This record gives sequence, structure tokens and C-alpha cells, in this order.
Amino acid sequence: MQTSAALDVVIETLRTGKRQTLIIGMGHGSCTCEGAAFEYVFNVDHVLRERGVRDLADVIYLTNEHELGDFGVGGMVFGEGDRQLTSESWMDGMFRERGIGVILQAHVTEVQDGVVLYETIDGTSGRQEFDFAMLLPPFEGVELEAFDREGRLITDSLFAASGFSKVDADYTAKPYEEWSAADWPKTYESPAYANVFGVGIAFAPPHAISRPHQTPSGAVVAPAPPRTGMPSGVQGRAVAETIAHRIHTGDPSAPAHTASMANMGAACIASIGAGMRRGSAATITMSPIVPDTTRCPGTGRDPAATFGEVGLAGHWMKRLLHTMFIYKAKARPGWWLIPE
Repeated sequence: MQTSAALDVVIETLRTGKRQTLIIGMGHGSCTCEGAAFEYVFNVDHVLRERGVRDLADVIYLTNEHELGDFGVGGMVFGEGDRQLTSESWMDGMFRERGIGVILQAHVTEVQDGVVLYETIDGTSGRQEFDFAMLLPPFEGVELEAFDREGRLITDSLFAASGFSKVDADYTAKPYEEWSAADWPKTYESPAYANVFGVGIAFAPPHAISRPHQTPSGAVVAPAPPRTGMPSGVQGRAVAETIAHRIHTGDPSAPAHTASMANMGAACIASIGAGMRRGSAATITMSPIVPDTTRCPGTGRDPAATFGEVGLAGHWMKRLLHTMFIYKAKARPGWWLIPE
């Protein structure tokens, strides 16, 4: 609500003929959910156009991505007939078409009143003044201490240093070139306690998906892997089925259901302007989420299931998904038939 009110103030200022600078994006080098910032910056652009003041606004997208379209998944390659299109080229065209400025490979070091300070992986120290800003914070686990029934501290057994839950992933430190799809969890069970699970944003990933970078001063500039939305739903269902099966059979060691992000596809619909007639959305699918070059040589993803489209139909689809999500969340009749 505060952000909406602040944007209204900016729009009223623009109507007086005074230029305004709006900066939207990542507030830290290790942020995730770039898609949310992408969606927000394009919706702000859409609102400014609808209000007739876009020509006086400088809209800037600041991101920790190495290139546009990375989204924390290492980018994508879309198959379009006989040719291929990278998500970088696809996104670059959208930003250029709408005149949105871009600051790439950035780690925000400080936010002052009306000024964002940042550094990039090439050592550049930047300063960007703004009249309106929306920067996403990095995800961080809750600082909890855990004890067993005898009162012994077991925090390190349950949680990674990031504060997220340790699950059945391979947390062995290794260079990017040795990362593997097999590193990613399948059952989301705690290796220390079989009746403890962590799904979605709660589990600690074994490593990033995108190639990590850092600034000369040592700040990490590496998008964290996305684990919200559709993957969370699929993981949650698998864990629920595991728990239900073990209760029904009375066997706490019964095999667990699996839902590895290295075998899972995902779809994302990012709004780039609301409106049943003039709205639009970017629809992206990929499979698998975590690239597997063993199963899919080359890009690590199935080209037949990895694509992107932009248009009004995407907006209608997003509206439908919102309605179905709320219907399912309220457990209305037949809710269980609606997939994640």
C-alpha cells in the first residue's frame, strides 16, 4: 500500500512536467525471484503509459543477473521452429521496446535517501539517484535454535549456515564446472531426522543454478535459485504424499515420493500490464528447472518444453490461474483436481 501511494505521488509530480527517476530491481547481489522485479518494473511502465506520463519518467531496472533473462536459472534457450532464441535476446528486446534502462551484474552496497550505491563485477562503483525505488531483499532463513528431546543443541544438524533446512541434497563444496543435477534434493527429508521435511523456500539448495560471480571487493553477485511458486507446490504435494503413505502403512521408513527440480518442469506467467483488453504477460516454461546436460545434451533443457511468449493471452491465463489458486486454497469442491 505504501508503494502504491508513493507511485501515485510520482505520477502527480510527472503531471506537473517535472522528470522523475524510478529504479526497480534487486537490493543485493544474492537476491532471487528476479521474475517478481521484472513483473513489477513492466507493470509500473504500463501504469505510467496508461496515465500519459511515461515520456517524463526514467525507469531503470537494477539486477544481479549476469545478463537479462537469467532469472536465477542460468538463462534459457527457446526453440522457435528451426531457430533458437536465448532468453537474453528475448528480454533485451522487451526492455529496449519500452525504453527501460538496465544496470546489470550489480550488488547494492547502500541505499541512502534518494540514492542507491552499487558495485558491479567489473569493479565499477555506481551511484543512481531516484525519486521512487522498489528493491527486493535477499532471502534468508529464520535464525532458530533447535534442540532434541534431551535438550542437546542440534541447530547445525537441521539448518545450513544460511538458516534454511538441510535436506537430501549434496552440500559438498565444489566448483561450478562440477555442479550436477544429481546434487539437488529429491525427497526433501532431513538427513538427520526422517520425520522433518523442508520444501519450497524453506530448504537449503546445494548451490546456485546460475554461474556465480563476485565483485573485486569480494561481494557475491549470484542470483539464488528460485524455489517458490510452482516448484513449491509440486514439492509440497510429494512430501504430503510421503507423510500420508507412511501414516497409512504404519511404516515410517517406507520409500518417499520424489520431486527433484532436476526432473521437474515449471511455468511462469509474469504480468507486464493489467487489463482484459490492453493487458499483457510474458509466459515462460522450462524443463527441467535445474539443467541436466546428461539427459538433455547442450543447454541441459528440453527445447520442446522450454519457450517464451508475450501477449494478451498470457494476461488472461494469469487471471485464470489466480482464480484457480484462490479456489484451491479455499478447498472448494474438486480443489484437488487443480494441479500445482
